[in-house]
Amino acid sequence: MRFFPYDQPYENQRKAMDRIYNSLHQGRDVLFEGACGTGKTLSSLVPALEIAREQDKTVVITTNVHQQMRQFVAEARAITRGESIRAVVFKGKASMCHIDVGYEECQALRDNTRAVVDAERDREQLERRQRELLAESQDGDGSAADARSAVMDELEGIEERLDDLEEQNVCDYYRNNLTEDTDEFFGWLFEDVRTPDEIYEYADQRQFCGYELLKEGIEGVDLVVCNYHHLLDSTIRDQFFRWLGRDPDDVIAVFDEAHNVEDAAREHATRTCSERTFDSALDELAETDDPRSADAANVLSAFHRALVETYEESFGFGDREQLGENWSDVPIANDDRKDDLTLEFLQRYSGRGIEDDLEAAMKLGQELDEEYEEAYREGETATRTECQTLQAAAFVSAWMTEGSKEGLYPVVSVTRDAGTDEVYGRAELYTCLPRQVTGELFDEVHATVLMSATLQPFDVTEDVLGLEDAVTMAYGLQFPEENRRTYAVETPPLFSSDRDDPAVQAEVAETISDAVRMTPGNTLAFFPNYGEASRYADRLERHSDRTVYLDEPGESVEELRKRFVADDDAVLCTSLWGTLAEGVSFDGDDAHTVLVVGVPYPHLDDRAEAVQDAYDVAFDGTDTGWRYAVEIPTVRKTRQALGRVLRSPAEVGVRALLDRRYSRSAKSDLGKYSVNGTFPHEEREELIDIDPAKLKFAMLNFYGGHDEYDGEPPAP
Repeated sequence: MRFFPYDQPYENQRKAMDRIYNSLHQGRDVLFEGACGTGKTLSSLVPALEIAREQDKTVVITTNVHQQMRQFVAEARAITRGESIRAVVFKGKASMCHIDVGYEECQALRDNTRAVVDAERDREQLERRQRELLAESQDGDGSAADARSAVMDELEGIEERLDDLEEQNVCDYYRNNLTEDTDEFFGWLFEDVRTPDEIYEYADQRQFCGYELLKEGIEGVDLVVCNYHHLLDSTIRDQFFRWLGRDPDDVIAVFDEAHNVEDAAREHATRTCSERTFDSALDELAETDDPRSADAANVLSAFHRALVETYEESFGFGDREQLGENWSDVPIANDDRKDDLTLEFLQRYSGRGIEDDLEAAMKLGQELDEEYEEAYREGETATRTECQTLQAAAFVSAWMTEGSKEGLYPVVSVTRDAGTDEVYGRAELYTCLPRQVTGELFDEVHATVLMSATLQPFDVTEDVLGLEDAVTMAYGLQFPEENRRTYAVETPPLFSSDRDDPAVQAEVAETISDAVRMTPGNTLAFFPNYGEASRYADRLERHSDRTVYLDEPGESVEELRKRFVADDDAVLCTSLWGTLAEGVSFDGDDAHTVLVVGVPYPHLDDRAEAVQDAYDVAFDGTDTGWRYAVEIPTVRKTRQALGRVLRSPAEVGVRALLDRRYSRSAKSDLGKYSVNGTFPHEEREELIDIDPAKLKFAMLNFYGGHDEYDGEPPAP
């Protein structure tokens, strides 16, 4: 309890802390599902810090949601008020760089700057020594004169070296890190829990590089708050642990919003290479005199031509003209043979051997990359050039050696450049099995806590992420049950084939209108996609006196949210797959009712099919892929949306699922199309099946019973 910053924990919070403490003590992973109000953050953080203190470990808590990052900072600050801990909030270099350079440029600048500072220090020492020897020689010491002569020779060499170094690129901010007193910075850093923005501003005022100072100060801290990529990207993770001064087994990892880890792991493991990279690589090779350039160009140009031909052949009449700025996939995978791009590449390639040519391209690329590094260090170029040959060759090598591995799916995508109107493509090795990324991480670290409001079913989460023998716990809403109602409204199932049916639209629209009208305040309405959100927003605007806000792609979500919550009787229509469905809270009177209209299955493209197939193979089941990859993530999205309201014990609200597939009574009729059984048991028990025509009366009675209406309630 020494790390618990408030008077007393909730009853379930204390139980959760005890179980998590015991699990971490044994080095076991934990899956922790807790609804809003269960205090998940402190339930995980407090026992993790206790184990870290007892066993000399570091706690790393990570999220991909900005709002949660702020919550972590607030909780860490509260802890430091009662117990001394050293905590830092770590962000990527790109967001903290004062001169806005890339990683490779930064590395070269730091090396150059350090070389200049080291040379200047050597010069100071030699000058001091020569003055001492001069004084000794003037006192009659003959050997001192000889020694001074040798020192003067060294000084001359240092001066020449400094003349050369001064012409190279250096970073003045990093130079100040090396030459100025930074004790004040570190004293300030650990007086409180500082955000990356605060660190940037403080360092900028003093002309320091805050990012590099943060890397120096991070070693041996008790708590680090960071983004997913610091743990999910294996290369970044290795560096990150070195900065911490910790072996992986000395780290306790806590993942917030852990239902997102599956997709984040896929994203970090997927490899891509665009047509433009191949163009640049071939231009680079054309300017190179090295005899290996011919072999390198031979293999890369064959892959480049194969890529272009593959997507060109996929275009039907008018397809090219309809391409937009978003990437569109071109199916290339085959069940009985290699993918179309590989086949096209093998057909077009002619040379001494693909492996030999790729080896030549890789070695030449590495040497060119070293030359670019040296040129930047020496000040011959203003920016650090990236070697495109090395990138292209590494990708083609991975494509040929790893493309047929389990869980990797080859894809070609195509897009249109908004500026030039040019169509170009890319090749991609898409990772279907997240456990290929996360399994290694969970094996390395001491223990992990994965927490979210939507982690169940736990066995699926364990399978997908590669966890073994995890401790599981789940706590539902701790708020008074009399303050909420959760309805499964038996409107017609919004199958994609029925969404354009006028009768279906009319019944769904009337039910939405009833729910909005019976709500004493704002209503959130989530739909399967932005198109459906727009369709029913139009109907509400025509038939309702409430203000209707429509979330559209490209619009500032935060600005829309501010306008919506400033209103009193409004409805906000958005896609369940948008950014408002999770990580955004609607507290107090921001919204009272939340509607989820339809079962928002994602667009089932070839990638989704590949993931399903990979899960079927990995987990030995014909229906496993659909359940793991589609149905469960969809219901998790629905549950996340329901959690946007009812954020405190005093709040009163209605949560309604508008689609017969959610109801208990329709399970026997709809069979596999029913999703009622996919909800956790305690949430299914709260679902009240209701006829659409009766929803308005139920809501009127519920809200009326809580004195939520000012004056007379609206007529049903």
